[in-house]
Amino acid sequence: MRIAFLGTPDFALAALKRLVEAGHEIACVYSQPPAPRGRGQTLKPSPVHAYALDQGLIVRTPASMRDPGEVFAFEALEVEAAVVVAFGQILPAEVIEAPTLGTFNLHGSLLPRWRGAAPIQRAVMAGDPVTGVEVMRLTEGLDEGPVLASETLRIGPLDTAGTVHDRMAAIGAELLVRTLPAIEDGSAVETPQAGDGVTYAKKIRPKEAKIDWGKPGRELDWKIRGLSPFPGAWFLLPTDKGPVRVKALLSAHEDVDVGLEGGAPGEVLDDRLLVATGEGAVRLLRVQREGRGPQDADVFLRGTAVAAGTVLG
Repeated sequence: MRIAFLGTPDFALAALKRLVEAGHEIACVYSQPPAPRGRGQTLKPSPVHAYALDQGLIVRTPASMRDPGEVFAFEALEVEAAVVVAFGQILPAEVIEAPTLGTFNLHGSLLPRWRGAAPIQRAVMAGDPVTGVEVMRLTEGLDEGPVLASETLRIGPLDTAGTVHDRMAAIGAELLVRTLPAIEDGSAVETPQAGDGVTYAKKIRPKEAKIDWGKPGRELDWKIRGLSPFPGAWFLLPTDKGPVRVKALLSAHEDVDVGLEGGAPGEVLDDRLLVATGEGAVRLLRVQREGRGPQDADVFLRGTAVAAGTVLG
């Protein structure tokens, strides 16, 4: 098929690679404009943009797809289908309706649960045991179109948003490649989304990342794993030189009686980073001290002693 691809991050890159490998004609790749990255804050292309250039594909990075000139350029491509994967912009009706067969989105949830910007993170943060990836027809409403294909994924007790993301990207890319032939020959079945169970995956805000140890331990475990690896849930560790910010990147909930252990929320209960919470406790398994790389807890503790009785902020 002759396809226009619209995507930006690594999640979208997996899908674009499979489309190229499957032999589809990529008429044009659209991605977000280069953004400041790294310590030097130099402008760098997105993962999709960089790969497309390496493959010799035509790339456009419009600030807005609503610009009349961009709409005209998109319509002039005369593609059979457009594929949207984590592009980062809301498309106008003129763009959505331009392809002969329509515009299709690869979305990282089991719709109608977790429509919106951060479905993978929100699913882990909510403690969902199962999530999925779906191919849907894109409409003007936010992730409201009918679903053509889906695959489910289990979220394990040690899964993070990062591990779910990586599995989902690979599974979603295969699902997309399998679904396109059915779209082309007209055999794909479009199932309207249920009216009940709609939830929205709001964009992650920086203020959400601070850990409140007074919350129940199970919720904090979900939060820590849902915000890992980015932006990373964090707490303050007291040191003789003042408090230091530490990210918690992996954790496990432990159903201990904090009252019997004698710990207030935020108090470390042993020498292996078991932390009391408002209900139960959380054991920190992987952390990252500010200015350093991620470390498993045992490695971290060899360089930074955290004794039982320490109160984390």
